[in-house]
Amino acid sequence: MTTPDKDIKTILETTRTIALIGASSKPERPAHRVMKFLMAQGYDVYPVNPGLAGTELLGREVYQTLSDIPVEIDMVDIFRNPDSVGPIVEEAIKKPVKTVWMQLGVINEAAANAARAAGLQVVMDHCPAIEIPRLGLKKT
Repeated sequence: MTTPDKDIKTILETTRTIALIGASSKPERPAHRVMKFLMAQGYDVYPVNPGLAGTELLGREVYQTLSDIPVEIDMVDIFRNPDSVGPIVEEAIKKPVKTVWMQLGVINEAAANAARAAGLQVVMDHCPAIEIPRLGLKKT
């Protein structure tokens, strides 16, 4: 199920806090570049990576899980293998968050359907760092 541009635009305009699942400390990785881009756009980004938990990434504390983040999260941006998305969505539903965003190539219909059934918005197989300038939302 494709998310219409008007819905993507609304999500990106109303989102303030983002948990970036699969954050990377390696500058050459897409997760690192997208986190840096989102922060430059004014979003409050919380990196999540169990292997980096307790360290800092781009000046932000890295969390082990989504549940460990001590603030409300609007959107979960997932940089993980599609097979790993189910438990992340379950955690997002419990947190709760407003939007589950699966990155380019991250397609998991069952997880998307579970998120929708719980009332969450879902964007799948898109990247906010591409969508923001494409939709004319770029702040910088």
